[in-house]
Amino acid sequence: MHLISTFAFAFLQAFHFINAEDFGYDGVRGPTYWGERYQECRGKHQSPIDINILRVKQVALPDISFVGFDDSIDDVHVTNNGHTVLIEVDNEPHPRVSGGPLDGDYIFSQMHFHWGDNDTFGSEDKINHRSFPMELHMVFFKEEYKTAQEAVKHSDGLTVLAFFYELDRHKHPAYDDITAALANVTEPHTTVVMSHPFSILNILPYDLNRYFTYRGSLTTPPCSEVVIWLDFEQPVRLAHDQIEAFRELRSATGKIRHNFRPIQPIGDRVVFYNVDNKYFNYNEVDNPDEDNTQRRKRGHNRSNVTLAKDSPRTALNAV
Repeated sequence: MHLISTFAFAFLQAFHFINAEDFGYDGVRGPTYWGERYQECRGKHQSPIDINILRVKQVALPDISFVGFDDSIDDVHVTNNGHTVLIEVDNEPHPRVSGGPLDGDYIFSQMHFHWGDNDTFGSEDKINHRSFPMELHMVFFKEEYKTAQEAVKHSDGLTVLAFFYELDRHKHPAYDDITAALANVTEPHTTVVMSHPFSILNILPYDLNRYFTYRGSLTTPPCSEVVIWLDFEQPVRLAHDQIEAFRELRSATGKIRHNFRPIQPIGDRVVFYNVDNKYFNYNEVDNPDEDNTQRRKRGHNRSNVTLAKDSPRTALNAV
């Protein structure tokens, strides 16, 4: 891996509308004060939320199409921007998603992580009041808007695929290159290029059929309410040391020990739960003594489902 110049670092900030120094997670730059400078942070459809499974609306949506997720991607950039770690790619065409609650194709922009001081909390969204030690956000912009900067001006401009993490006794081998890169970007505003090709699919959970979806916002300023959220139910399992590597990153004021926004009111929103009854429940099947390599061999399920009559695709677009 090699460090990238300051000019290249600036070029890589294509999606990031606000400088890291303009907000933080503590004191007068913390979430309590974001609304003073960024009015939309006081909106009624903000993220993150606490998803109450007893109050979600179960639906069956079309399969999500994950294009380019299993490609071997070169020139993967890992950046410490001062409040999180970003992963961006130069390869064309970029990975994309469609289907599910989405109306149209969405193009990959970047992915980043949120974590806490320790392994008991750190995720932004919660499920049944449960916080996970870390959460991954994969950000995509709607293809018809051409760029992420333009997409953020439209109510359906972005979708974020969110994945939770939980502890495992075994390391997840697909994360070795990520954690190795983190050791080279501990200081803010530094970037490295991964030494080996990278496949997005390898770092995701196996069940990509069960997920919650709702309309919400960016979880950092300017908090634009333009995001269709997909929170996947099955967590990714990482060893403690792999999660701890993220806590070594530094901002301008010290180590980034927590970088998650507090829970926001759901208000009048409906959270939909996509259920594929033909797919196993991972809580009943996964063996805690089975290592990650064995689990990976089970692969992904791509069972077909049909669009429910009362679809979140309609409801989400009506918000």
